[in-house]
This record gives sequence, structure tokens and C-alpha cells, in this order.
Amino acid sequence: MNVTEQSIFEQFPFWKSALDLELPELDPQKLTIVVGCGTSFYLAQTVSALLNRHGFRSQPVAGSEWTHHASSYTPEQVQVIALSRSGESTETIEAVQYSKQKGYTVIGITCEKGSTLERISDLPIYARTHAREGIVMTSSASLMLLVSMRLMGIGVSEADIDRAETFLHLADTEMTALLQGRSHFVYLGGGHLYGMANEGALKLQEMSLSYTQAYHPLEYRHGPITLVDERTLAVLLYNEETAPLEAKLASDLQAKGARVLGLGGAGDVSLAYPTENNELAALLTLPVLQLLGERLAQQKGLDTTQPRHLTKVVVLS
Repeated sequence: MNVTEQSIFEQFPFWKSALDLELPELDPQKLTIVVGCGTSFYLAQTVSALLNRHGFRSQPVAGSEWTHHASSYTPEQVQVIALSRSGESTETIEAVQYSKQKGYTVIGITCEKGSTLERISDLPIYARTHAREGIVMTSSASLMLLVSMRLMGIGVSEADIDRAETFLHLADTEMTALLQGRSHFVYLGGGHLYGMANEGALKLQEMSLSYTQAYHPLEYRHGPITLVDERTLAVLLYNEETAPLEAKLASDLQAKGARVLGLGGAGDVSLAYPTENNELAALLTLPVLQLLGERLAQQKGLDTTQPRHLTKVVVLS
């Protein structure tokens, strides 16, 4: 087992430790802006969608967009959740500094003790991650999502975490063969799973140097479907509200030559979510999306500890 696999398969004890973190309370009267960069921005998309489902008003914003293109609010109108594994990403730190200048309360979630984000946030949250995690975010991404879900009142139990670990091992035995002969990769997820589709696509791209795309499922017929052929693998994250419509899309893609990995629904390989709570599915399936990138990288003979052109922390001078 290589270092990347270790950080994926061994992340679940860190999840359980995060269940004991004391968390601040969100103000339901304020607009909650969730900022991040890269993986953290895609987590922000899922977090924001879940906040909206739970009675909050929320918007995900990339760090640089918040700093340079944000609308103006009063301090009474806005609170900010900032996500950064390292707590040092330049755009995220600048977004936090901008927020503090505006008087907005900042909740900073990071996996690096003593980081800038932890020091300058009004309400810092530190979640310890796997010591051997490399450039590609694995355990830390799951942890920041778990903490964010708990922050809004979504319950996560040790039993849920055990089911996620079992699901990862099951998926590993089922999904690898789907990758053979595929060079066009599409991730599809709606609602709060759209952020997870984006994150899955990013993981595959970073780890295997493969071109990937991500879309809302029912948008895929509106142009992008022209690329589908016998080289396509579609990873479809089913949402309970739209599952029948997404199953029809899966059939359309298969008829055009694609293979479909159905998470939570029909596909060439169909894996039922390890939970009846569709909201928790975003978290419990995230390690599977991470592992899919690693398995394709292995098929291509690539070392995921050294992804091309990437560094562990993006610091701009």
C-alpha cells in the first residue's frame, strides 16, 4: 500500500476524533458565505447547499472571488466559513483578512495546528489529519466536510464512519475494472452532491493526469453529451430527489457506449449508499472518489505523491 492509499484507507480514526470537537454555533439570521480554493471550494459548494437545506441562507465563493468581487454587506448580515487544509493558502487568507476588515465573523476550519487561518479566525476549528497525507487532499478534505456538517447540525456517528470504511473496501473490489479502456471521464451530481462531483473530477485529474468534467446530471444532455462514446466513464452520484430522472440519464449514456458507476443508483456497477440519509452520502462516499483517482493513476503508472505542477500549499508572492 503506497502513501496515498494509506491516507485514504486510514482516515477513518481521524473522523472519529473529529466527533469530539467542540464547535461554535452558526447564526441562522446571517447569510453564510463559505470560502475555499481548489478542493476546499468544492467542499464549500456541498456545505453551502446543505446549509440551505437546513434553513440557513448560504453561498459558496472561491477565495479570490470573495476578496475581489464580493457584494457589500454589513457585519450584521454576513458570517464566513473559511476552509483550508494548510491554513496558509494565499487566496483563502486574503479572503479572511478582507472579511475581518468588513467586520464579518469568521469561522476557520483547518487541519494545521498554529496556521495563519487558525490564528486570525474569530472562531477557529482545528481537525487533525493523517500525518502522511501528501499534496493531493484526501483525509483532510473528508474531515473539513465532516466538521462543516456537524457545524450545521447534521449528526455523524461512529457507526456511520464504520459504514463508510466498509463501503470503501467494497467499492475497491467493484469499480477498478470500469476504468479499463476509458479515457473520457465525467462526474455527475445534483443538489448538495454537485460539489462532490466537482471534487471527484478534480481528484481524478490531479492524480491520474486525465481530463475530466463535472456537471449537474440533467444539464449533461444540453451539449456535453456529444462527447460520450465507448471511451467514456460516467460517475453518477444519485440524489434521492431526482433519482428516477438520473437513472434515465444513466441508460442514455450506456446506450451511447459509456460505462456508468452508479453511486446510490443504477449503473454498470451499482453501489448503494451506505446510509439511508442522502445528506450523509456526500461524506461517506468521498473516500471512494479519492480512491478512484488513485486506481486510475496506478493503471497509468503514475505516482500520486508527486502530481505534476502541484504543491501542497498554494502560496502566491
